[in-house]
Amino acid sequence: MSKRKTAEDTRPSKRQKLDSHPQFQLITASLVLSVPPLFASNPRDGAQQMLDSMVMRYIPALKGVVLAHSNLSFLKPTAAITADCPFLICHVQFDATVWSPNLHMKLTGKISLCSPDHISLLVHRTFNVSIPRKHIPEEWVYEPADETEPDNGRWVHQKTQKPLGGEDGYVEFTVIGLTVANEMLSLEGALDVP
Repeated sequence: MSKRKTAEDTRPSKRQKLDSHPQFQLITASLVLSVPPLFASNPRDGAQQMLDSMVMRYIPALKGVVLAHSNLSFLKPTAAITADCPFLICHVQFDATVWSPNLHMKLTGKISLCSPDHISLLVHRTFNVSIPRKHIPEEWVYEPADETEPDNGRWVHQKTQKPLGGEDGYVEFTVIGLTVANEMLSLEGALDVP
């Protein structure tokens, strides 16, 4: 007996849709930079330094944290200098690798801190994630540290007593919030979202 595919069978699943947006992306971006007059004789160096200053910062125009950039080029052969502003207005294009997580994405992070009201994780040893108590399933309970290790509280499973994250401390979570403050991106996660 053969089974015919219906329109529903060919639609991508929710998981496939999530996987179609990778957290790391290589993009070609265009920006307008105001290059300081110090670089009037070498605008390329000025533009390069300005792009360097964006590394490890969340840039809204790029919708992610810039990890690296390359292939800088000027879109116009000349730069503009307006009225009483000595900065060179340059239209540039470049390739950038950005970390661009989105809502509902599944990521993995390493536990860096456990407290009764939240779990802190690091994703890729760099990016901060907070999982508030309300998004930790009920079967997990906080176990305070003993007197010999005051800073080592942990979350354990009520029945098995196994620590959250196992021996290596890695936990898969779902991104439920993104916060940008001072050009730094931090995530809010949930363990209770399927």
